Amino acid sequence: MIRLNTFHLLVLPLAVCSTLAMAATSVTIYSSAQPGTLSTTNFQNSGDNDANAIPGYGVVRQEKDVMLNKGRTVIRISDVPALIDPTTVSFESVTDPANTRVIEQSFEFDLTSTTKLLQKYLDREVTVEQVRGQTVEATTGTLIGTQGGLILKMADGSIRTIGAYSGVKLASLPGGLMSKPTLVWDVAASRTGTHVARYGFQTRGITWWTDYNLTLNEDQGGCKLDIGAWVTIVNQTGATFENAKLKLVAGDVQRAQPQPAQLQAPSKMIRMNSAAAEDAGFAEKSFFEYHLYTLSRPTTLPNNATKQIELFPTVLGAACEKKLVYDGQAGQYFGGYAGQIMDRDFGNQSNKKIDVYVRFKNREENKLGIPLPAGKIRIAKLDVQDQSLEFIGEDLIDHTPKNETVQIKLGSAFDVVGERRQVDFRVDNKARWMEEDIEVKIRNQKGDTANVIVKENLYRWSNWSIIKKSGEFEKVDARTIHFNLKIAKESDAVVRYTVRYTW
Repeated sequence: MIRLNTFHLLVLPLAVCSTLAMAATSVTIYSSAQPGTLSTTNFQNSGDNDANAIPGYGVVRQEKDVMLNKGRTVIRISDVPALIDPTTVSFESVTDPANTRVIEQSFEFDLTSTTKLLQKYLDREVTVEQVRGQTVEATTGTLIGTQGGLILKMADGSIRTIGAYSGVKLASLPGGLMSKPTLVWDVAASRTGTHVARYGFQTRGITWWTDYNLTLNEDQGGCKLDIGAWVTIVNQTGATFENAKLKLVAGDVQRAQPQPAQLQAPSKMIRMNSAAAEDAGFAEKSFFEYHLYTLSRPTTLPNNATKQIELFPTVLGAACEKKLVYDGQAGQYFGGYAGQIMDRDFGNQSNKKIDVYVRFKNREENKLGIPLPAGKIRIAKLDVQDQSLEFIGEDLIDHTPKNETVQIKLGSAFDVVGERRQVDFRVDNKARWMEEDIEVKIRNQKGDTANVIVKENLYRWSNWSIIKKSGEFEKVDARTIHFNLKIAKESDAVVRYTVRYTW
């Protein structure tokens, strides 16, 4: 414990203004986190985390009424984030921009702490308190050391070391220390009066991400999804933003270096649409090559806290489709080869798992058509027996524009399995061709029909043709084909094909 009887603040030899009233606050948050890498558990011990390591940053703009004198005035604004990038600070007078200019600006962040106070008091007199039983013993001397305890030089010239103490009495707060981070401007104005001052800065220690919660409903005609989305915001900047106009930027914004020009606000702050309901969520719009989500009401972002806000109202009954996909070569790597792969056994290990996917179209006619920020997507399904929602899988999505298809991998099917094998392999080096016969068998042990996509990777060479096949296929890309199977309950289906590679 340190007791301070008197505080002395360092004041520049110019008139120091006082702020009169808080006007508008705007916070725009950018996230550089990879989708799904953050959750609220990352920040449960908010104050103990390294805020510098938070993958994101914010651009803050505020307006305040300030009193300026004719000539030069020093403006000091505290309660600002401790993680400000000083090179991005901007200031202007909205009232008289042509005749008001900043001579100097600084960000003072040498905050008061026990260690700093004691170091400032080296070679000065202090009083150290120690508890002795039921009493407190006070020792006064000149502080000459602070490492591993306190070292005092007594009035008689003797030296005393104190390893444990309950408190230290200091005469005053030394100059150069402060209790809060502070922005300081030396401003020259042409007239005395109240000015509306607008200032802005970038700060680390703040980020956001999106979580999607989906409920799957299956019936004979297919499946439907109820889609909800929530934004989570983490603020560990060192400051609370009261009643802020909140914006979120979705997109991969390049940051080669801080760019103060980004902070110059338009002549008027963006105002909320008066027709918007008090409980309205985010309004989305295209902004340059990104997407901007603006909350239609003010919100407070407390320091060292996480906050969740609904991104958009829950969408009910969006059409979807469930797909079972069998990739018999899953987990095998076929890249890095300059020529033909003629090893008979290469790539023939068989995967038995059949993956389960849910897909939906992000279109207006499907009740969506909303640019979806990157995030984690979770799906639950209703257990009709007890009317409880049970978790059935989750996946990550990248930034997804409207009119695109979202595909979510949920896991592997339990009752449907696959088996892939090479039936024959032939090579004629003189004629420069090779052929491979493949058989894929899918077994459906479910009590209903299963629709399965058999995915085949034609990896041995770039020039290929299917010369025999048991059924029709779809060419997906230069090296991938799909066979679509409809398998009755408790039965099998087989795909056979022969591929010829030539060079």
